Amino acid sequence: MQGKMVVGPLLAAAHIYSVTEEMRATPVNTLNPQRTGMIVANFLKTGKASSPADLRPSKLNELKQIFPEEKFLLSHGGKCVDMVLEHDASGEDALRGWLVAAYAAQIQKSSHELSATILQEAYEKMNDVFSIFLGELQSKGWHTDRFLDGTGSRFAW
Repeated sequence: MQGKMVVGPLLAAAHIYSVTEEMRATPVNTLNPQRTGMIVANFLKTGKASSPADLRPSKLNELKQIFPEEKFLLSHGGKCVDMVLEHDASGEDALRGWLVAAYAAQIQKSSHELSATILQEAYEKMNDVFSIFLGELQSKGWHTDRFLDGTGSRFAW
């Protein structure tokens, strides 16, 4: 039993070290369709090729500018709208983001392209109905102050 108590923590430390080294060795500078699209768009805009480090904060800042006062980001890609919540976002913030995404998807069906204009139009529709929607949810017994996002992603700004 004493051997297990000594060997267990040593194996756990070796495992954590191995995983850390593996993460450092993973190439994140590999091109994929999303990164290539961002590189080409930035090249057309600025005439210069972006580094991997250049792309990460520039895309985040661009998305944050769409709804600067909100605690969510929406990114339109392919066939869906991705939402990322700030670390301290509440259930109501998540509801606002979901409503904007749903309205954007509804509007996009008629135009076939999701743009910042469509997101802005969806945001205005959400603002028009949000207090009514929130009141109805609360009257039905839903806890709107919390949001359990499971495997979702949050970020700190």
